[in-house]
Amino acid sequence: MIQNFKITVKELHTFLILWITQSFSQLGSSMTSFALVVWSYQEKGSALSTSLLAVCSYMPYVLLSIFAGALSDKWNKKIILLVCDSLAAVGSVTVLFLIKSGNLEIWHLYLINTFNGLMNTVQQPAADVTMSLLVPQKHYQKTSGMRYLSNSLVTLLAPILASALLALTSMEAVILFDLFTFFVAFITLLGFVNIPEILDSSSAKKDPLFQSVRCGLKYLKDNRGILDLILFLAAINFLASIYNAALPAMLLSRKGGGENVLGIVNACTGLATLAGSMFMTFMPAPKNRVRIIFNSLLFSMSTENFILALGRNGAAWCLGAIAGWLFIPVMGANMDVIFRTKIPASIQGRVYATRNSLQFFTIPLGYLSGGILVDRVFEPFMKTQAGNSPWITLFSSGKGSGAAMLFMLIGAAGVVVCLFFRRDKNIWQLESAEKQ
Repeated sequence: MIQNFKITVKELHTFLILWITQSFSQLGSSMTSFALVVWSYQEKGSALSTSLLAVCSYMPYVLLSIFAGALSDKWNKKIILLVCDSLAAVGSVTVLFLIKSGNLEIWHLYLINTFNGLMNTVQQPAADVTMSLLVPQKHYQKTSGMRYLSNSLVTLLAPILASALLALTSMEAVILFDLFTFFVAFITLLGFVNIPEILDSSSAKKDPLFQSVRCGLKYLKDNRGILDLILFLAAINFLASIYNAALPAMLLSRKGGGENVLGIVNACTGLATLAGSMFMTFMPAPKNRVRIIFNSLLFSMSTENFILALGRNGAAWCLGAIAGWLFIPVMGANMDVIFRTKIPASIQGRVYATRNSLQFFTIPLGYLSGGILVDRVFEPFMKTQAGNSPWITLFSSGKGSGAAMLFMLIGAAGVVVCLFFRRDKNIWQLESAEKQ
């Protein structure tokens, strides 16, 4: 057992160094994001204004990702990671300067989030391919679970640490910690991580940009199972983004809610994904990954949203968060293994980028829709209801009740989406298809 552990650590040595330091940097970035969401909602009191922060982050990702993947297959992966991280850090420095001078406005954050989103657009395909290059195929499931494990810890710790720093110090302290984590990750990547080149990538480097872009599109056209799985996740992402837009509006404004409750609910989300990630990291390979993907999302959609909609206190909302996120790492890790084993490494950058455009274009639409639905539809609707209305009985009254009503609809829509795509034969054939 000890000997096997030592062998595994040796095989994953470089991955472990990169994973730990990048996760540390992600913690700092997530703390800043959480603090800025709280700041923007307190400044504007609007779900739409807060949602636009996420919309600005994702729009470059959706519009330009397909080109970024082609560039990722052409350029040196390490240089891409270093440059994009550095430019994203410039955004944090800009926010720090604006806060110190007392000039920070919400539109500044929109511009900075758009710029950071552009950096993430170029960086993400390179990061995905890097993991495939550093990890032997037999460890794909384990390392996917480990990546979800670190994401879970970030989700758990970021709101707690950010809230503590905001309470004890100021927004500036949160951003300074973010910059410290960036420097740690940057120095480690620069001096201690060697990313190997893809042996058969010469054609990708020579192909014109648009020909490389067409390669990713053609692969998905010829592999309908992967394409349909991506479209399924795009539909889920749309609903999940509406959820993300409505959650701060409901928890920050409802009776029994507030900034601390939002942080606790986010922490429960982190604990749930942490448990799911640990389970996925150590569990044996399942017999049917597609079934696990569908069952995990069906359970999530059919529990969390209804509990959030009908809950009246922090305990109920925490229970909903745990139910909704417990099996998300299990779903994500199995999906990741399917993609990495079936898509050749030499074209993963292009295919992953095409996937990103298709799978994530619904996220800004969801955030925008969620903000509009809360502010313009459901909150005004609930204000017009009389005290004996069945809607008041279900969702209570006051600000935040409209967001609660929206959660009920999200849950119903999520169940319908899962059952609809569950009938897709192309997706199920991924289990029987030979690995490429």
